[in-house]
Amino acid sequence: MAIEAVDSRARGLGRRRDDVQGVLAVVRRLDWILLAAVGATLAYGLIAIDGITQNDPGGSAFSRQAIYAAMGCVMFVIVLFIDPSIYRRYARLVYGGTVSVMVVVLALGVATRGSRRWIDVGFFRFQPSEFGKVLMALFLAGFLAERAQRIEEMRTPLQTILVALLPIGLVFVQPDIGTALVYAATLGAALFLSGMRWSHLTAIGSAGLIVILLVLWWLPAAGVNVLKPYQQQRLIGFTDPSSDPRGATYNINQSITTVGSGGLRGRGVVGATQTRLDYLPEHATDFAFASLAEQRGFFGAIALLMLYLLIVWRGLKIVTGARDLFCAIAAGSLVSAFLFQVFVNVGMTIGVAPITGIPLPFVSVGGSSMITNLTAMGLLQAIHARGGRRRA
Repeated sequence: MAIEAVDSRARGLGRRRDDVQGVLAVVRRLDWILLAAVGATLAYGLIAIDGITQNDPGGSAFSRQAIYAAMGCVMFVIVLFIDPSIYRRYARLVYGGTVSVMVVVLALGVATRGSRRWIDVGFFRFQPSEFGKVLMALFLAGFLAERAQRIEEMRTPLQTILVALLPIGLVFVQPDIGTALVYAATLGAALFLSGMRWSHLTAIGSAGLIVILLVLWWLPAAGVNVLKPYQQQRLIGFTDPSSDPRGATYNINQSITTVGSGGLRGRGVVGATQTRLDYLPEHATDFAFASLAEQRGFFGAIALLMLYLLIVWRGLKIVTGARDLFCAIAAGSLVSAFLFQVFVNVGMTIGVAPITGIPLPFVSVGGSSMITNLTAMGLLQAIHARGGRRRA
């Protein structure tokens, strides 16, 4: 009996030693360049938000954003130590949970400015569609990895599109066209990375273009309006910014003016009158990049964009070193969604993309976006730490 007891303790010590070694192995295999880039971007974003919101009625949003950043860092650590294969195993559960939450938002969510996107839990109002960006990438990766042997059959990408249309549609009717576009970009990246035929990819892209033309031109010409009136005004403002400078195109004109007024070195917090005097609406959320460019100038804006570029580069490196197809699709989808958000947000502030309300990662004020982006970075690190060999 004594020998057996000692043996049990030894086995327990062995398991704990293995757990510790596993944790250390994950930490040793972190992408330290990516970690440094994320940390620098996060710090830069918090400093920028402190300056952007200093003169707002409620004061600086730095403390609130720092709390959200801390919550996001906790999620980063949690997902870092979870093997990505677990998400593949429960991909259907992830999908069902995502769709269920979207339905709950439409039924019970808090309505603001005509949109029903948030769930209020008292101390925190979160936006499930933001977290859905990560869940969408994980589900699509699992769905396509299961059908890897049939990826060259046209029915496989069609099935993928059909299952993805449900969460995309639920987000679109909130209405939140910006997040729906991020979901669509995630879907496109997942299909591309799955290895489907170029002919099938071309056919799907052509069909998508036809749908866009239907929604934007052909159906409205026939008297059927799919978009809300304010969404139509945003598109008109994008194609003709000077059409209504005191109304529908006011935001985009003020944003372009704000970006240009920053010059090379910026005007500082006090001198940034467009932001300080609130000429630029939503200067801490949708147009945070414009406010940053006014306060810190061209050099400050370029510094942020270079940090984003570094994150994207390291993310793509993780895709090439992923251990299996699931991890490669998941990592590539997350990186594509991140890049798409940066491109659209920055583009809409300078007039090269329509205004969609997509937040700027790590900079725009908002807890859901901050936590989601840090969770995505944790997933990328988890995939990298368990890579170790190049996929064929």
